Amino acid sequence: MVGERHRATFVVLLWAFRTGRQLEALLSDILLDEGLDTSEFTLLSALRIEGPPHRLTAGELADRLVQTTGGTTKTIRRLEDRGSVRRIADPDDKRRVLIELTSAGAELARSSLELVLDAFDLDIGEIDVAERTELGVRIARLSEELSERVRRR
Repeated sequence: MVGERHRATFVVLLWAFRTGRQLEALLSDILLDEGLDTSEFTLLSALRIEGPPHRLTAGELADRLVQTTGGTTKTIRRLEDRGSVRRIADPDDKRRVLIELTSAGAELARSSLELVLDAFDLDIGEIDVAERTELGVRIARLSEELSERVRRR
């Protein structure tokens, strides 16, 4: 028999899964005009959010994208071919390679993020700022809980 805790867990699982798929579909449609897929957008955004000099390792990017290292490598290559990112030697450890946002990549990250935020703002228009803030906090908490468990597997 399913208890109250399992019912509540199922509701979280169902809505989180459904919302994730909806967000993926919305992002895909929005980014089509920019010629980006969701992985490319997320990678550019992760580097932009990192702040100057906008660099991360491929492993750090894979973690942020929730993507395999092989998938992340393919995403990096596509963005390299576009001139949006470049590989550089880590100044602190020459054995490591960092992925760095180029100036063209920084502009693409800025413009695509602005496009996504404007469109998404309209899509969730009925949710006020206080609700958006609370929702963001709760989704971040869920993500942090799941991230910890995913890393341990």
